[in-house]
Amino acid sequence: MAQELGLFEKHGLKVHLSREHGWATVRDKIIYRELDAAHALAPMVFAVSLGLGSVRTACVSGLVLSLNGNAITLAQSLHAACASNGETLKEHVRRRGEPLVLGIPFLHSSHHFLLRAWLRSQGVTLDHEVQLVVVPPPQMPFNLRAGHLDGYCVGAPWNSVAKLGGFGWRAASSRDIAPQHPEKVLMVRREFAELWAEEHERLIAALVEACRFCDAPRNRERIIETLGEPQYINAPAAALREGCEFTLGHGDAAGHAPTAEKAGWVLGNLIDSGLLPGPALLRKDAVSKIFRPDIFQKATLQNQQYEATKAVPHPAG
Repeated sequence: MAQELGLFEKHGLKVHLSREHGWATVRDKIIYRELDAAHALAPMVFAVSLGLGSVRTACVSGLVLSLNGNAITLAQSLHAACASNGETLKEHVRRRGEPLVLGIPFLHSSHHFLLRAWLRSQGVTLDHEVQLVVVPPPQMPFNLRAGHLDGYCVGAPWNSVAKLGGFGWRAASSRDIAPQHPEKVLMVRREFAELWAEEHERLIAALVEACRFCDAPRNRERIIETLGEPQYINAPAAALREGCEFTLGHGDAAGHAPTAEKAGWVLGNLIDSGLLPGPALLRKDAVSKIFRPDIFQKATLQNQQYEATKAVPHPAG
């Protein structure tokens, strides 16, 4: 929306948007300098900076783009099977004798963390009763309908596609599991943030404006129309509309700051999931060097000064 609304240009930036096919591609293009900045999964910034599953590359985030927004969708047939026998999910899985096959979009993701937490709350054992597979989000509904998946955790609108198609049901939302968790962030290499500090701050200022636009209910139809275009999400309008109602309109200015508390949630889940072994000594370092509220504050101040300048009338002549 920042591009469509001319906000990059307003802040003196020339931005080329590049649609990528998966989160691993986004990660690798940041690492190898094919992308300067990316709309990324919050845990991805930590994973790359700590060398988890990739070449270790110092990255930072000066902006949390969104909170919440994910949901767990299970096959309609699974819901029907539990309801007909009066079983819990745990009882059904153990009776059928084979693991649930559940999709996540990326290993280092809030989707992974949320799914693990929800399964524990259902009494389902992850090691023996669940098989997690990485699936690109647009392919999840089709794999669910075909029977290749029993369910998945993903963001909008891919939960809505399954729900509206009648072959999936929403078992839980991220607001139920971890309210106000950090979801997407702006990810850049640390060297970019240092060498191009002014441009980076202007980029954040433009995106904060776009976030405010997206949070206003009156702008929903404009957002749906834009996201439905082939170069963007290219999903049915009904799914985008239901997804917007599910996702947007629940943020505030403070939610966009990459605080130590948000960083702690990500780091704690990397530890709990076993993806970051023995990291106690890294906690303080990771929080202070990866999530950067100081950059966010500079960008916010810059934007406030810009808006104040526009509001001051110029003297005649």
